[in-house]
Amino acid sequence: MTEPNVLIEKSPEGYAVLTLNRPGAMNALSRALRQELADAVDALEADPEVRVLILTGAGRAFTAGLDLKELGVKGLKDDASAVSSMQEAVQVGDPVRSIGRFSGPVIGAINGVAITGGFELALACDVLLASSEARFADTHARVGVMPGWGLSQKLSRIVGISRAKELSLTGNFLGAEQALAWGLVNRVVPPSQLMPQARALARDMLSALPHMLVAYKKVIDDGYAATFAQGMAIERERADANNGSVSAQDIETRREAVRARAHSQS
Repeated sequence: MTEPNVLIEKSPEGYAVLTLNRPGAMNALSRALRQELADAVDALEADPEVRVLILTGAGRAFTAGLDLKELGVKGLKDDASAVSSMQEAVQVGDPVRSIGRFSGPVIGAINGVAITGGFELALACDVLLASSEARFADTHARVGVMPGWGLSQKLSRIVGISRAKELSLTGNFLGAEQALAWGLVNRVVPPSQLMPQARALARDMLSALPHMLVAYKKVIDDGYAATFAQGMAIERERADANNGSVSAQDIETRREAVRARAHSQS
């Protein structure tokens, strides 16, 4: 029986783990894998029992990006069908767009290389944890293809425009520790600790109020995509809409829970 391209594990605690499962091909993003991943994310968004996602890869790679063997990218400059295939790959079975539609947090557990389209897939996540073996590279400029899943805009906003240009205009690899220093990943952990820490982070997020997990993520994202002044206006508008329905008793009860949690973590 053929192994699925995406493994799905649903935890009763309220999160799901999606594992890219083409380890023999470094989890290259074939059409089938892209479609299965997009479909899985959409299905989990519709599942009220799943409020946080973890995305990782099987084997030694997170993902090496689009499956160029499948696309037949020999002689890309001369082969119109190859160009058409590349354009279709960005638009059809778009897992980045599906991840963007997931209303809860998405944790990227980057276990190995994340190259070009794989780098874009990592950047679609809300929080990145990296194995010490993780490495990132943007080779679009080397293969002659423009990014279509957001890398040219997202990376500069995360690490700064000069660092983004260095990465994208050289195609050089960025190691896990340098990615941490540049603010691309939240933390670097030994390979054996990557998934335990990703699961622990998911549980931490799930301990927040369910509606706030969604609403707070959205106000951060919507404000980040706007100017600072627009972002401040968005925050004020949503604070007014939300906070008037919260009673003083609710706040005090929840504050006590926060104090108890802080005490247990000290």
